Amino acid sequence: MDDYSKKISERMWNQPDKGELEAEREQTFIDDIVQKAHIERELLQSLDGVETAFDGGAGCGRFSVLLAKKGIRVTHFDISQPMIDKAKEIAEREGVTDKITFVKGALEDLSAYSDDSFDLVMSFDSPISYTYPNQEKVIGELVRIARKRILISVSSRLGSLPYLANPIQKNQFILDKNSKDPWVQWCLTAREQMIEGFAFNKDNLLKAYDSGLLDNIEDTKKAYDQGDAPWCISYHFMPDELESILKKFGVKDIKMAGPGAFARTIPNELLVKIMNDPEQREAFLEFCHMYDSNPYVCGMGKDNLFAKGIL
Repeated sequence: MDDYSKKISERMWNQPDKGELEAEREQTFIDDIVQKAHIERELLQSLDGVETAFDGGAGCGRFSVLLAKKGIRVTHFDISQPMIDKAKEIAEREGVTDKITFVKGALEDLSAYSDDSFDLVMSFDSPISYTYPNQEKVIGELVRIARKRILISVSSRLGSLPYLANPIQKNQFILDKNSKDPWVQWCLTAREQMIEGFAFNKDNLLKAYDSGLLDNIEDTKKAYDQGDAPWCISYHFMPDELESILKKFGVKDIKMAGPGAFARTIPNELLVKIMNDPEQREAFLEFCHMYDSNPYVCGMGKDNLFAKGIL
């Protein structure tokens, strides 16, 4: 099982088009805009005394490049060569290649790094969840190599469960219906079919609620064995569970949030209108950050659970 998770992640994220597609997500889906804006705000508030940072599952460099532009030396660590290549392209364009060390690797093995190697350790958009069943060990390793602060986001159980009762949920967050992104076009063309084929299944929801696993692991492994590139086996955390794990490894002053909790209450037509007006957009993202940071809505972020703390 351990080996399957890593192999499936490697195959999926190393598809040739991943670099280009992932680099455009913030121009494609509104939930990505909200989530990344929340994380950026938290990250920029956490840089006092930070000279070095480790970005685990750094993707196309959304945050590693941001920190490099602030003069911080960043280790950009990712399992995907296409996304590392895209991140290098962006870093070169921004003139910060001298500040970033690019490393291809899996979060399951951080043995190359000693204790307290980096002032700040970050891992966003759920790469930790893709290491199931090693997700708790991986969190421990990320904490181990952090000297001052840790910021992470993982798949949220309460936030993701609605997907099982709403197969067209992603349509709510399409920013441009004319986008050539294949996922956007699939969401639009498959909408009626998804509605027609939907049936509420309480048992599936209860199973996912109890286990933290929304997909059938055996089906995912079978698809991989047949040569497909299925979505990663993903573990979804409960808020109190994540907080408990971080405390177990010595993280203090833990703050948590559910980016997207407010945005998911607003229909697509209004979200698009907000996003296309710079003044409304900025005010909206500021309010989302405040609302989504309230502990009472923490678990209902779109599909990610954010946490930060100090060592």
